[in-house]
Amino acid sequence: MNSAYNLNKLDMVIFDLAGTTVEDRGEVPAAFSSALAAHGLGVSAEQLKTVRGSSKRDAILHLIPPGPERLSRAASVYASFREQLTRRYRSTGVHPVAGAAATFRSLRERGVRVAVNTGFDRETTALLLDVLGWSAGIFDAVVCGDDVTQGRPAPYLIFHAMEAAGATSVERVANVGDTVLDLHAGNNAGVGWNVGVLSGAHNRSMLQSVPHTHLLNSVAELPDLWENQIMS
Repeated sequence: MNSAYNLNKLDMVIFDLAGTTVEDRGEVPAAFSSALAAHGLGVSAEQLKTVRGSSKRDAILHLIPPGPERLSRAASVYASFREQLTRRYRSTGVHPVAGAAATFRSLRERGVRVAVNTGFDRETTALLLDVLGWSAGIFDAVVCGDDVTQGRPAPYLIFHAMEAAGATSVERVANVGDTVLDLHAGNNAGVGWNVGVLSGAHNRSMLQSVPHTHLLNSVAELPDLWENQIMS
């Protein structure tokens, strides 16, 4: 960890959802696999891992082979994916990563704005936040995959969240996510803090291979990081 990154200079933290602040119990890859299989398309676990963190529409398009009906097939698979994912979340429940809510409170108590961005569409995101009790009073901005023209690794989810929350200096923003694409997006945005967490889709060796400032076991460690940096 680099003590030069002073959390006193932090204006805003932007968190990913699945795998970062919401427990990843395999619902997303399972929904992808089921939706693709329903349309006669097979996909390996490794293929799914490479698209984790991206816009779900972009991920599905990436997994469909070229052809004259590729776009229409992608739209049909995406509709199936949304149905499958909603069904799985309603069946298994939605569970926050341990310590996530406490981390949000700690940041807000210090006057730091808190946002989430995600590759999910608005409807799926609303479902998750509602079940978690995070629909109101928690986030200064909620940005979804269908709010931007390009998802991760493009930086637009981050920029859109900054705009919505009124943050103006990207160097005073932290990006937190569990995938390689999350960290690439943070690097492309030029954030002051680009934090990978090991609670989700990608392991330490994968996250270490891309630009980052910190790797933590989970978002629960962010308050301790804050305290250590203030006292250093």
